[in-house]
Amino acid sequence: MLQVLGCGVVVFPGLFFLFRKVLPSIYKHWTDADVVLVSERLVSSVHAIMATTAGAIVVATCRGDVINDRHWLATYFVIWYGVPYMAYDIFAMYLSHYYRFRVKGHEEYKKHSWGTVNSFVRREFLLVLHHIALLTVLLPVTLFLRKDQGDYFIGCLFLTELSTPFVSLGKILIQLGLQDCQVHKANGGMVLFTFFLCRIALFPYMYWVYGQHYGLPLYSVPFHLPLTANLGNLCIMAPQVYWFVLLCRKGFRLYRRSRNPGPPDATNAAVDRSAKGDQ
Repeated sequence: MLQVLGCGVVVFPGLFFLFRKVLPSIYKHWTDADVVLVSERLVSSVHAIMATTAGAIVVATCRGDVINDRHWLATYFVIWYGVPYMAYDIFAMYLSHYYRFRVKGHEEYKKHSWGTVNSFVRREFLLVLHHIALLTVLLPVTLFLRKDQGDYFIGCLFLTELSTPFVSLGKILIQLGLQDCQVHKANGGMVLFTFFLCRIALFPYMYWVYGQHYGLPLYSVPFHLPLTANLGNLCIMAPQVYWFVLLCRKGFRLYRRSRNPGPPDATNAAVDRSAKGDQ
């Protein structure tokens, strides 16, 4: 078991450390906050590509019988890479938060303390809660509570990571000062499309697939599932809807600003900060 966990434990912190060492030699004017932010986003993209690939394999393999078909990746990807990544990412997000405020000159951020950790948790509460919920809910469900059924749906959950590389690319383009280029605008469209498709529409789709397997209409599927399954799906989907609304609002403001260019104002500055800091 330690060898299995060691895969993700080594890969993700190792990549993060490597990016932190390499990026300053390429972008010498970047601050520690810039380097940590981009390093975190690059590692997130690597994990997202791995998870999406694993999900596509599981879904393609198990689509014949969505309840009983099995694929080893549905369980072992969570153990090898899912759990280590979620634990690593909480720490990486904290470092990004810490250096962002340290560069701004906040006195309390001259060194790590319980105060800086508490500030991070309060500012990024929903993200931290999301990660902890995946560690404490998805892991037990995947390993112990499924009774060796539903690998297809675990594969579908892996596919929710499809939007992450586009979200990360948008933040990296902003970091490079390319937020007004066509690539950034096209990437913004891909963020909205993939986020809606794989983080929101995916959930009613999974209910529909389940209903098709048992010959049930979509509206009756929630009543056929255990309450814990419905609550789990709701807890995963609810923050996705919240983040999607934020992305839509941000996209609309940026679109309106591009149509009516003018001097920066407080609203535009807030949008820029949000684009750098939101998940």
